[in-house]
Amino acid sequence: MSVRTQSSEQPAETVHRAGFACFVGRPNAGKSTLTNALVGQKVAITSNRPQTTRHTVRGIVHRPDAQLILVDTPGLHKPRTLLGERLNDVVRTTWAEVDVIGFCLPADQKLGPGDRFIAKELAGIKKTPKVAVVTKTDLVDSKTLAEQLIAIDQLAKELGFEWAEIVPVSAVGDQQVELLAELLVPLLPEGPALYPEGDLTDEPEQVMVAELIREAALEGVRDELPHSIAVVVEEMLPREDRPAERPLLDIHANVYIERPSQKGIIIGPKGKRLKEVGIKSRKQIEALLGTPIFLDLHVKVAKDWQRDPKQLRKLGF
Repeated sequence: MSVRTQSSEQPAETVHRAGFACFVGRPNAGKSTLTNALVGQKVAITSNRPQTTRHTVRGIVHRPDAQLILVDTPGLHKPRTLLGERLNDVVRTTWAEVDVIGFCLPADQKLGPGDRFIAKELAGIKKTPKVAVVTKTDLVDSKTLAEQLIAIDQLAKELGFEWAEIVPVSAVGDQQVELLAELLVPLLPEGPALYPEGDLTDEPEQVMVAELIREAALEGVRDELPHSIAVVVEEMLPREDRPAERPLLDIHANVYIERPSQKGIIIGPKGKRLKEVGIKSRKQIEALLGTPIFLDLHVKVAKDWQRDPKQLRKLGF
């Protein structure tokens, strides 16, 4: 078993590589936080609620020797709704198209049935190199980490494949994140950059704005709501009659929930919660777009949208 730590010598390479890597793992295994840490900026929304990611967000890591495009997938899970099935399909389609797969396994949780379920699927993908990324190492002591590394190595052996690398990282503590990028690069095909220098993601701005609003809306709501929230940005238009040095972007967005009874939870007493969601997401959106915005938020009911193919299409799934 070769577990990588920072001191490993890397062979000097002059070729340029470019390709796609995706992070997979159970919901809440630290995939989005790791994507953001590698890119060096927030491109994937994070939350302590499982199943936060619904789109495959691509983060782009620019290096002198390579361009690494990170595809962030939803957590693979046993689906209970049509939305769940669609999310799993997204994961499998993504795996088939990338150059390297990073399997995120939190250091602070023993391997469970969910991890075995994913590892089994990975064992079936023969050609693509697989890297075990042991996340959240800042939460455990060295003995626990060592036990987890051995268990992860063992898991691959049992299923008849081998990890290309096993890398312990802490995205929050910024430990070994740079090393992970260095180990992923040699697994990419040789070739020129696929995106212009300076691009950090290929997500359309409207999708990213919707995700930032959804992230703010998820914060502090009761446990029954996380899957029930979807956000659609209806329009983003520069305000007319504004002087060039004081531009303002008008953003109109709808927050969709599944039942009328959930409306009060999102809006809060006297509209206080919705106002907080607006203030919080406006800051993030302005930082993302680099321009002042006026955010107009409305809460609407799309009855049982997670189970309705027509509604799922309308909401972008």
